[in-house]
Amino acid sequence: MNQQTYAFTLEMEVRDYECDMQGIVNNSVYQNYLEHARHVYLKTVGIDFKEFTERGINLVVVRAELDYKLPLQSGDRFRVGLNMVRQSPLRFAFYQDILRLPDMKPAVKARIIGTALNGRGRPEIPAELEALMQPGE
Repeated sequence: MNQQTYAFTLEMEVRDYECDMQGIVNNSVYQNYLEHARHVYLKTVGIDFKEFTERGINLVVVRAELDYKLPLQSGDRFRVGLNMVRQSPLRFAFYQDILRLPDMKPAVKARIIGTALNGRGRPEIPAELEALMQPGE
């Protein structure tokens, strides 16, 4: 796991209000971390959600698979790593890991499947996304 190479990483810190009564990050919050990392990644490579929307292109998640490995607690720093892979002709996958810092222990492993919908609501991958994808499994 620690030797994994990612196309993009983002460091973050757990905030108090993200924790539940047990003092650990609530399970649903991890999806926010993953989504934020995907959005920052796409922005850094020139994909602008607002511009896509104005063109009638909507990026959507169609499936989310998360394996919880280790709970994070308030104040923990962590890194979200991701790779974007071609899943099928009309779908892409983000393979993402959340790793606690500094020991790089895995907290979450995720596979998020998405597609792009054109102005008619039909799946269609724009060229800008095509260029980002690694070959599929």
